[in-house]
Amino acid sequence: MYILGIETSCDETSVAIIENNRVLVNLVSSQMFHKLYGGVVPELSSRAHLEQLFPLIRESLKTAGLQIEDIDIIAATAGPGLIGALMVGYNSGKTIAHSLGKQFFPVNHIEGHMFSGFIGRENISYPVLNLTVSGGHTILSVLNSPTSINILGSTLDDAAGEAFDKVAKLTGMGYPGGPAIQNYASKGNEGKISFPVASLKSKYDFSFSGLKTAVLRYIQANYKNGELPGEDEKSDIALAFQNSAINSLINPVKFALKNHKFRSLSLNGGVAANKKLRESFKNIAEKNSLELLIPDFEYCGDNAAMIAIRAKLLNDSGVKINYLKYEPFPSFRSEFLENNM
Repeated sequence: MYILGIETSCDETSVAIIENNRVLVNLVSSQMFHKLYGGVVPELSSRAHLEQLFPLIRESLKTAGLQIEDIDIIAATAGPGLIGALMVGYNSGKTIAHSLGKQFFPVNHIEGHMFSGFIGRENISYPVLNLTVSGGHTILSVLNSPTSINILGSTLDDAAGEAFDKVAKLTGMGYPGGPAIQNYASKGNEGKISFPVASLKSKYDFSFSGLKTAVLRYIQANYKNGELPGEDEKSDIALAFQNSAINSLINPVKFALKNHKFRSLSLNGGVAANKKLRESFKNIAEKNSLELLIPDFEYCGDNAAMIAIRAKLLNDSGVKINYLKYEPFPSFRSEFLENNM
């Protein structure tokens, strides 16, 4: 079975083709011009998707040695994301599927991340304790099966990815924030600066606004008149921020492991590319004798392979979606699967 996946939720245009559980091709065109603005400009993102999508589809088919008629299922991100960007990929995929008489799967972008660690794996041991740290979403969930997801907790304010971006911009480290902070943190002095870790009543939830504010106050107290930290100071700030952010992420995970039984542990989303966070999850999995599911680096950011694998899992589970009734949605919907069957 060949599945064509399309991802256009934000600033990455991506097309992938999988054969059963194997990725044949996963192409990503990144919109680097957003760096000029310090963040994603929605209208420019939509235009770039329009320019890049069909050339990527043609290139993916050529690389896989296939014709479009060989594709069995087409899947595209339905949301959440920038509505203009979503419409480009979603409507294109739906149109191709309808014209060819193929099955089409609208895929929840966050669910794509949740199951991205399944890429290349045949057998998964459920239940899975899953942490998704992607852009504007930080979600702790339990994957009981491909069609049963229970959300334990989420961020109460800023998501981790947003905090990384905002702190990087605040300190002049660059955009996107995740790679910039990780690079600076690798050169920082351990213990020179420390920032707080939020203590919440709900042990499954997350909060990063206080950490972001602590960094802001540190900058305001130590650098006047808009002055930015020097390179060495940036490294120390980055390391302290990264340490606090990671502790904020793993504390709810550890709490869940104490109160529930799991067979696997999964980490995914853009922030899952952080090497220190990956190492922390590896240690937790080994300590608790859990199967560890972390996607390769190329599947941590937004990509179409995760959209295709999510469609495969739904199809294998017998899910049928009346896609003609539904349109893209910009905000997160945890009930997406149930409402679209």
